[in-house]
Amino acid sequence: MKKALLPTFAALGLLALVAAFVFVYVTSQKSDSDTASTNSGSQELSSAVASDSHYVDKVGPDAVTIVEFLDFECGACGQFYPYVEALREVYDGDINYVVRYFPLPSHPNSMDAAIAAEAAAQQGEFEAMYQRLFETQSEWAGGTPPQSDTFRAMALDLGLDMDAYDAAVADPATQARVEADFDAGVALGVNSTPTFFVNDEYIDTSRLENLPEAVDAAVKG
Repeated sequence: MKKALLPTFAALGLLALVAAFVFVYVTSQKSDSDTASTNSGSQELSSAVASDSHYVDKVGPDAVTIVEFLDFECGACGQFYPYVEALREVYDGDINYVVRYFPLPSHPNSMDAAIAAEAAAQQGEFEAMYQRLFETQSEWAGGTPPQSDTFRAMALDLGLDMDAYDAAVADPATQARVEADFDAGVALGVNSTPTFFVNDEYIDTSRLENLPEAVDAAVKG
């Protein structure tokens, strides 16, 4: 059952959420047009979810599953972030929400940010780092690389085991894990961020209403 909306959308329902997505799309097009999702969504893999994918919401195998391929330095992803969080709140208990890495080569700090998130994930703190990276995006995105000290300070502030964090960041397997998500995205037809799938179906967000409408329809069955 749908929970109460976040205060931003209180008592306004799905139409307000749709309107918010439309607003953020227009804004993101102006601020970061090269990262607005425009791919054709061709799928060559059986699922947009991998066995090691990171869930920020996990209800169970029968729940609607949303997958977002994102880049932590992507301005459009940052614009989408609060509305994605609202969508998660609206459908809390009804959906699985999966985050997959897709660091774009045009964003010089995006790989290091994803590695920081993956290092945090190894300590069970993926969601905390995911949120911190987007909440502080304006402070580090576009900065002179590397921003690894900034990401390390976040890890310290989150209370991570810093020896384990440093070891994970230095381990080539951590970057390989990020690259595996990127390669899976490419195989699914992803070429920009953010890109969304609902129950393995690509959602064309050139019409922003498509995402909340697809989630709502899938939840209602």
